Amino acid sequence: MPKITFVNYDGCPRAADASDVLTVEAAPGTSILEVAEECGAHVGSACGGNLACSTCHVWVLAGYDSLGDIDEGEDDIMDKAFDVRAESRLGCQARLGDEAVVVEITPESLQAWLDEHPDARKQAG
Repeated sequence: MPKITFVNYDGCPRAADASDVLTVEAAPGTSILEVAEECGAHVGSACGGNLACSTCHVWVLAGYDSLGDIDEGEDDIMDKAFDVRAESRLGCQARLGDEAVVVEITPESLQAWLDEHPDARKQAG
């Protein structure tokens, strides 16, 4: 099974060390958002992963070519995201292949997650 690594997985600032990284195994064909929800990585999902928002926007730092292709729907929704880069993907649409993937959770996605989880937002202060 491929591994997926979430960088800044919970949005908590720390000294530069490995504690802001979470690596888990996931089945090929699983979306980045599905894996994030299973392991507790803070990826936004305001629309529930239905390709209606851009809150699950992540930057793929490694393994981009292992993910499925971007279709027209994802490309259209990506226009709503902030700070879109060449390595940007929507977590609800990007499905894992057979190789390891490293993603960074965007500030936009983290903020969406915090908005969706007000108790966690209060704790983050």
